[in-house]
Amino acid sequence: MRAYQISSFDTPAQVVDLPVPSPKRGEIQLKIRACGLNFADLLMQKGTYQDTPDLPFVGGMEVAGVVSALGPETDGPEIGSRVAVFGGQGGLADYGCFPAERAISLPESMPFEDAAAFLIAYGTSHVALDYRARLQPGETLLVLGAAGGVGLTAVEIGKLMGARVIACARGQDKLDVAARAGADHLIDAQTDDLRGAIKALGGADVVYDPVGGEQWKAAFRAANPDARLLPIGFASGEVPKIPANHMLVKNLSVLGVYWGGYLQFKPRIITDSLTQLFSWYSEGRLKPHVSHVLPLEEAAKGLDLLRRRASTGKVVIKI
Repeated sequence: MRAYQISSFDTPAQVVDLPVPSPKRGEIQLKIRACGLNFADLLMQKGTYQDTPDLPFVGGMEVAGVVSALGPETDGPEIGSRVAVFGGQGGLADYGCFPAERAISLPESMPFEDAAAFLIAYGTSHVALDYRARLQPGETLLVLGAAGGVGLTAVEIGKLMGARVIACARGQDKLDVAARAGADHLIDAQTDDLRGAIKALGGADVVYDPVGGEQWKAAFRAANPDARLLPIGFASGEVPKIPANHMLVKNLSVLGVYWGGYLQFKPRIITDSLTQLFSWYSEGRLKPHVSHVLPLEEAAKGLDLLRRRASTGKVVIKI
């Protein structure tokens, strides 16, 4: 089978031929139809992600496909089932083996490309806004990186939860994407006074930030008293320091969010969240935005789109 394998942190990954893996006890073998790309895939290739596997490994954290075999003493899902799986690795290949307990049945109406773009982005935003920040109807939600893979889903979900959403993104094209997802107010991230622009709109009660760097600093200073700030990631490359004295004076809360971590110590949070999200999808209330669908041979091009922030929503590799 074909697989996009990382063999070294110092050399580019390549599409290589590997044996088709056999599922172990508790695993399914999946005929992969689509794999969603994430910023974490870039970090894994450099060996800087918190859950980087041992070398060599096949990239691709979230997949959708058809169950093609079951491991020994594994009850299901049935062979032929359409499922999505967060595997953490192994998705950029023709076949992969993943824990059966992580397989989620897909609505018949959901294409594989949508399913591969769904779990991490929507899951992260829903757990962050609902479980962590306890976002309330009528509150103001500021979303940084609002046209990116997770940012765009935060705009959608924030609106569904009844918030007033301020979307911050770079350039009019990306702001237009955020507006179509339901943002009430738009701020160009390239503005000279980002803090002032946020304050002019009344400040933020909840800040959703996958960017970090200077945008985090501006949002932190523009947060309202008793606001909750969610560091989701650091696409800018700069992990900001948090001034505890400002947190104290304004009664701010900074709430870390690592969606995959809940699979290890509180999986019910993920299960309940995905149940709600798939229900919203089936009702037509969520619509994944996929800006690029590329073949496996162009996986490196897809990752470069993320690196250059040249995509909106998700980039999906069709297998």
